Amino acid sequence: MHATEFLAKNSTLPEVPVLVLYGTERFLKMEILSLIPGAAEDDDSAEVTRVNGKDAELRTVCDELLTVSMFGDQRIVMIDEADEFVTKNRPGLEKYVEKPARTSLLILDVKSWPKNTKLAKATAKVGLNIECGELKGAALAQWLIRTAKEEHQKKLDHTTAQLIVQLAGDSLGLLQQELNKLVSLVGDVETITQEDVTRVVGGWRLETTWTMLDAIRDGQVGMALECLDKLILAGDAPQKVLGGLTFTFRKFAEATEYARQTRDLTGALKSAGVFPNAVGAAEGYLKRIGFEKASRIFQMLVEADANMKGGSRVDPKLQLEALFVQLATKA
Repeated sequence: MHATEFLAKNSTLPEVPVLVLYGTERFLKMEILSLIPGAAEDDDSAEVTRVNGKDAELRTVCDELLTVSMFGDQRIVMIDEADEFVTKNRPGLEKYVEKPARTSLLILDVKSWPKNTKLAKATAKVGLNIECGELKGAALAQWLIRTAKEEHQKKLDHTTAQLIVQLAGDSLGLLQQELNKLVSLVGDVETITQEDVTRVVGGWRLETTWTMLDAIRDGQVGMALECLDKLILAGDAPQKVLGGLTFTFRKFAEATEYARQTRDLTGALKSAGVFPNAVGAAEGYLKRIGFEKASRIFQMLVEADANMKGGSRVDPKLQLEALFVQLATKA
């Protein structure tokens, strides 16, 4: 079970003798641990014994788990970074899991946890194996939508959620922070809009990104390349920049197809989700590059995405620069 699914269904941790948190998304692991008194990293409760996997000894761990507390409290032992500990002590752990101490809890924090191993199958029978892997694409946007609704009672549509991801990145902790800012901004208003997102999320990177996208739209390739250099130097991956570019120019591609059927370019741009204050400039852009070129925008974006995912050996930044020129010019 993935952590997001588990958290959606549970507000407390069931009484189990073994809990395995596997994957690389630290935010999700902390969300699960927050359900256990004393288990969070910032909780110094003596009820939990935390040991780094490199320093943990199986005999000591088992002795701690099997010792009955004179006060009747549950004993909890958590092994951080436990991959090496599991590898070294797999047979011993399998033996313990066969007959675990029912009044104790062993928590294993690992990056990898293959489901086909004897140990993974055994822990699944008596305890919980919870996947804390990174969320990507539609799953990440859906997590934002669900979090906005369940934690803040706010509505967030899929396009707006995608925009937050494009601007803030895919770190769940950072996305949670940005969502909290948006909730504070809108106050009692029920729905978070794209305009709200552009006001709050991304800081100077957002401003630079919008300047870059507007420059491409307006045919100012030099300015667009300057903005690209700033974003790359600041640590933004070319693939992330392409994501922001695709978010905006895909709307122009959709508007072109709508206009093919309706002959109403202004209405088509609005239907495609272009911000009202940008419709005029977007209409000027599509007229400048011409219908034939505008009809190939989506194809250019798809090809660029495929090339950056291994379809081309050309440096991704150079691919972006070439795409900028393609999109900005009529030829």
